[in-house]
Formats: sequence, C-alpha cells, structure tokens
Amino acid sequence: MAISLLGFAAVISLAFLRVPIAFAMGLVGVIGFAWLNDWNWTATLSPAAGTVLDSLQTEMLSVIPLFVLMGLLVSRAGLAGELYQASNAFLGHRRGGLAMATIIACGGFSAISGSSLATAATMSKVAMPEMRKYGYDDQLATASIAAGGTLGILIPPSVILIIYGVMTEQSIDKLFLAGILPGLVGIALYLAAVRFIVWRRPDFGPAGMSTGWRERSTAVRNVWPIVLLFIAVLGGIYWGIYTTTEAAGIGAAGALLIALVRRKLGRMALLQALVETLQTTASLFAVLIGAVIFQRFVVRAGLPEALLGIVTAFDVGPMAVIVLILLVYFLLGCVFESLSMMLLTVPVFAPVIAGLGLFSEYGPMSEELALIWFGIFVVIATEISLITPPVGLNVYVLKGVVGDVTTGTIFKGITPFWLVDIVRLILLILVPYLAIAIPLTMQN
Repeated sequence: MAISLLGFAAVISLAFLRVPIAFAMGLVGVIGFAWLNDWNWTATLSPAAGTVLDSLQTEMLSVIPLFVLMGLLVSRAGLAGELYQASNAFLGHRRGGLAMATIIACGGFSAISGSSLATAATMSKVAMPEMRKYGYDDQLATASIAAGGTLGILIPPSVILIIYGVMTEQSIDKLFLAGILPGLVGIALYLAAVRFIVWRRPDFGPAGMSTGWRERSTAVRNVWPIVLLFIAVLGGIYWGIYTTTEAAGIGAAGALLIALVRRKLGRMALLQALVETLQTTASLFAVLIGAVIFQRFVVRAGLPEALLGIVTAFDVGPMAVIVLILLVYFLLGCVFESLSMMLLTVPVFAPVIAGLGLFSEYGPMSEELALIWFGIFVVIATEISLITPPVGLNVYVLKGVVGDVTTGTIFKGITPFWLVDIVRLILLILVPYLAIAIPLTMQN
C-alpha cells in the first residue's frame, strides 16, 4: 500500500511540474512495476508493452473517434445556432429566458458532442452576442454558458463515460443510458439557478423579444435533424437494435449526411474536422494508455484491496464511504481537471464501490449496477471542477473565446450553478435509482 501512495504523490508532483498527465501516470506506473519486480526491466517492460497493445485493440475505443467526428460535423453544419434559436423562441421573452435557452441548447448540443469544452466554446459564439444585445449582465451570460457546457460530459454520447467504461470494463450502452436522467435533472437545476438569479437581480437578465407561434414552429423544424440523430443513436442502443460501436458509426454517417444536405461542409471544412478528430483521439488514447499502466500498478500494489479492508475493519456504512470519496473529489477539483481526476481515482475507488454491497437486492447484477452508478457519480463530481476555481477549464475556454470578460466575473457568476450541482450529487446519493432506472429497463 505504501508504494501505491508514493506513486500517487509522484503523479501529483509531476502534474504540478506541468508534465502531461498521460506521461506522468505512464512513467510512474512503469517505475512502480519495476520496483515491485525488483528492478527486473524485462519483466516490467513486457507487460507495459502488452498493456499498450491491448488498449489500442480494445473494440470499444473505436467509438471515440466516431463520436468526436459526429460532434464536429454537427457543429460545422450550424445546428448549434439553430438549437439556441429554437430554445430562445420559447423562452427568450421571459426574464432570464436567454440564459435558460442557452442551457437547454447546451443540453441539446451535448447530445451529439460528448465534450464539455467543445460545448462551452461553441455555445459562447452563438449565445453571448444575443445576451449582450438584450443587456444581460456578463456574470449571468458567461456563467450560463460555462455551466451548460458541463453537460457535455454527462449527456450521452459522452467521451469521458466511454473511458470510464473501458477502465472498469462496464457496458458503454448502459453507462450512456444511465446519464440521461441525471443530465435532465442537471438541466432543470440550472434553469432553477437562473430563475433564482434573476429573482434576486432582475436587471441581470431582462426579458427579450416575444416570438409568435409561426416563428416557433419554424425554429422547431430547423432542429429536427438533431432530434432524429439523437433518437437513432440512443434509441437503437436502448432497444438492442445495434451495439454502441454501430451506433457511433450511424451517428457519424448521419452527421455527415446532415452537413452535406445543408451545404455547410466544404472540402477544407471536412478535412479540418477529420484532422481535429485525429488529434483529439490521439491525445485521449495517450491519456488512456498511461492511465491503464498506472491502474495495473496500483492494483498490483494492492491499494484497492487495502482500502476495502480498512472500510470493512472500521465497519462504516456505504454512505460514509461515499461521502469521504466525494470530499476527495472536491479537494482534487481544486488542482486537477475532470479527466485527470477520473483517471487518477477510478482505479482506486471503483473496486471499493464494487465491494460495498450497493444494490444487493439485484443479486449477481449488484456489482455491475454499483459501478454504473459510480460512473455517473464520478462524472457529476468532476463536472464541478470544470466551473470552480482555480482550474475551471470551461471558464478559461469561455474567457479565451469572449476575451473582454475577466475570469473573476465568470467565477463569481457561476457560484449558484456549482451549488445546484452539489444538490444534484446529493440527490444521486439519496436516490441512486436516478442513474440505474433506464439501464434496468433496456433491451438485452
């Protein structure tokens, strides 16, 4: 156990020295294996090479570039703007309505993007000019975009859920479906946060222009391709018509067809989307390979078993363990971004959660359901780190796009949103069936 803790300290130290997390975890994992093997480098490097090969040959990883490409193609087809216009048509005339429309549009874009940063960057270009046009305060305008962007890593298809599924060997299908209800709860709570803000400060979100039913009907018709694409991808998974890999292929092909029909995808735009897909996929694969090497070192060193033994010895209930894990995520969120947090902690905490006996009433399925629930728990916990100081990657992405708003302004405005995220985590802990209700009903 001591060597595992030393390994964690080394990874964190390297991260503070700005060593990329993929190389930090891979390096510490290899050195840790060498230590456990009495510095026999042949016995160390051979399994490491096998880990790299096995990771690259994992079938489920093929969905990552396909879903990334789907999001990029839909973005280039201009559907992000039309999602916002459709939401704005129904909500813009209300006080704070443009901010609420932004959150709903972020949720819709998340359903085909899978990336929090991409959602925040795209929606900032679409929603910020409109909110400024109607005199929205920068705190509310930027905070609604940054918070809405966090939905990108939870509402399926989610890249971070794919990586979690690969690391814990859980069904990507069920993880995707598990994210739907908590994602909808997140949207509802963010809308409530906007209502609270404009109740306290009506001048922060003035009412916009009212839209007639003819314009609303037109706005809805403009977004039907995105609705059909979402239904085709997740509906096919839910009813067991095809696998997640096949769904990813259908999603990418459907996004390409939409972009071509709308005549918004030239040769250069398509080439840029393909190059960006390759770059994003390569970086994610590098991080995942490093994480798997580190994960196997931690497991070999016996840290998960030792932690589970401590929990058993002290006879603390599952709720106490979950609260302690939540506190760890809050602390790590101050210094790590979401993916790094997940990669560092899941190898340690997932076996502990699996051994707590959650959902024991489901017998042999209990461990699988516990790990699916924990995947949603981890994603929501790491979402908070995307909008809280000092890391808050969504905030810095937004600052880079908008330019003339200080990070202090964004962080100040976003406080109500991360507070309701904590409420959502508490709901998930108290009502765990939010995460497993849909997976339990899916067709096998």
